Amino acid sequence: MRGTTVLPGTGCADVEEGALPMHRLEVPMPNVMPFAIGTFDTIGPMSRASFPHRHTFYEIVHVTGGTGTHVIDLTGWRLHPPHLCVIAPGQVHHWQDATGLEGSVVLFTEDFLIDHPGDRDHLRRLGERPWLTLDEAAHAWTGRLVAELDDEYRRGAAGFESVLRALLHILVVRAGRLPGPDTAPEPVPAPSGPAAPPASRAASVAEEFTRLISGTDPSLWAVGSCAERIGVTTGYLAEAVKAATGRTPGQLIREARTHEAKRLLARTDLTVRQVADRVGLADPAYFCRFFRRETGVSPGDFRRGGDIHHDHRIESIARTGPAA
Repeated sequence: MRGTTVLPGTGCADVEEGALPMHRLEVPMPNVMPFAIGTFDTIGPMSRASFPHRHTFYEIVHVTGGTGTHVIDLTGWRLHPPHLCVIAPGQVHHWQDATGLEGSVVLFTEDFLIDHPGDRDHLRRLGERPWLTLDEAAHAWTGRLVAELDDEYRRGAAGFESVLRALLHILVVRAGRLPGPDTAPEPVPAPSGPAAPPASRAASVAEEFTRLISGTDPSLWAVGSCAERIGVTTGYLAEAVKAATGRTPGQLIREARTHEAKRLLARTDLTVRQVADRVGLADPAYFCRFFRRETGVSPGDFRRGGDIHHDHRIESIARTGPAA
């Protein structure tokens, strides 16, 4: 969806002065599956960026080699591979003094979790303890799963999309069983200005907002409704969410509505009118305009075309704003 994936050559929105860069997946066509896997080298230099930035997508990194520090939300983790790292949308991270960085990078948006929506909760919890050092057994099964994901992605054989979703589901669930970090993190100085991370109260408000809109109740896909449920003003909600995620509540609500519409179009036989009603847009004509604006295709074209085109592989990460 717009703000989550971007077509090659599409102009990116300018980064607000003082804000952190926001990275998005670059896809070759509007409804290509929002998933990519590769090494740090094949994904591209943005996968090991040395400057603080955010994502609009999830990133799972299996680190097998290298030295340096991975900084996530002002917490520095020394590299003593192997590691498994989960970075959730909105988290701030960068690689500091990293050399010889080796491993695999898995990138995907919430749209890719269409068969396993519960994985969003698993991933959110993993994002709270993002740096895991793997023992020999965990390193072995992680390596096997990542290798299978990579092989399915490269081959693109019949039914590979469902296989990728299943393998990713297994990886996420098994990662959730792993014990927390076994080493103490290192504090990192906070950046100044509006990009600074939120205080604990604001962070909890942003987390509750994210939880509310992750469901399928369209009555909660409104900034006012969420603010009332949480017990804060809409202005405070906007500030907290923007500080925690780099995006506005309205942007995230549009993404949640679009994600549910995609799920219903792809996985049910509901009519477009029924889908529109299910996502809280009673006017089918308005829903069609909304869906096209957010995805680049009409609901009918999305349903007929599915998620996959022959050129399914994503080759890069796009960054909003000018290069550093």
